[in-house]
Amino acid sequence: MDGWLPSAPCTPRTCVDPAGAAAAAPRAVLRLTAITALLLTGIALAPLAGRLPARPVRWWCRWIVRAAGVRVRLRGAVAPTGGLLLVAHHVSWLDIPLLAAVRPARMLAKAEIRRWPVAGAVAARGALFIERDRLRALPATVARIADALRGGRAVAVFPEGSTWCGRAHGPFRRAVFQAALDAGVPVQPVRVCYRTAAGAVSTAPAFVGEDTLPASLWRVVSARGLVAEVEVLPAIPPGRHRDRRALARAAQRELTGRSSPHGTAPAPAKTPPLPAGAAARHSAQPRR
Repeated sequence: MDGWLPSAPCTPRTCVDPAGAAAAAPRAVLRLTAITALLLTGIALAPLAGRLPARPVRWWCRWIVRAAGVRVRLRGAVAPTGGLLLVAHHVSWLDIPLLAAVRPARMLAKAEIRRWPVAGAVAARGALFIERDRLRALPATVARIADALRGGRAVAVFPEGSTWCGRAHGPFRRAVFQAALDAGVPVQPVRVCYRTAAGAVSTAPAFVGEDTLPASLWRVVSARGLVAEVEVLPAIPPGRHRDRRALARAAQRELTGRSSPHGTAPAPAKTPPLPAGAAARHSAQPRR
């Protein structure tokens, strides 16, 4: 089974649009306050997570994104019930509430998220955690995902295993697709793209490289006119592909098809380069 400790060449210095001007600070503080209030509400309601109707959960997730100053444009819908593996490219921490706004799901998350303030407490209630530096633990993680899918739950994953800036994407890791094969459930690609008010692809929401969560949060809440476009693509039915390699390729083709705002995912040589002398430092960074 393939490993789960990939890296991306994207860094805040080389890829990410800067934060807004100092004049945006009062608006940014108000947005941070609203996000915090919504997250605290989520922590309070987390013990009821399995019993809450899907619709208010979806709207709460959209409010999180809207509170950050990001408008949401959603196209399409997923099956409301039954086991489903939601897959998407990974750009930002915003991806998590955006996927949950499509359908509430158990999120496959790196184990380090448990230590995040506030958000870690919310994630701990329903996430499936993966220790990406322990290859031996990967089969057990895949088995837990398959069990959740067999039980009729949706599970959301980011098969790149690391965040990219949004102008480039990485190859999909195949391991999680084995869970969909084992459980006999559809794979649901969901395309997420962040844009400016003028319609250009924006990297301001990206959470990459040595970026910190506070820095990424501030960059988002101080930006103007950010839009998150979320498109539900055709689901890949169970049985169409015989192995996880073919299934992973099919899902990535859906997400990087001609209608994608990014086009086909670039080969590694075409992705943004690391600054001179940074390769060794980057390889030592914790991976997202």
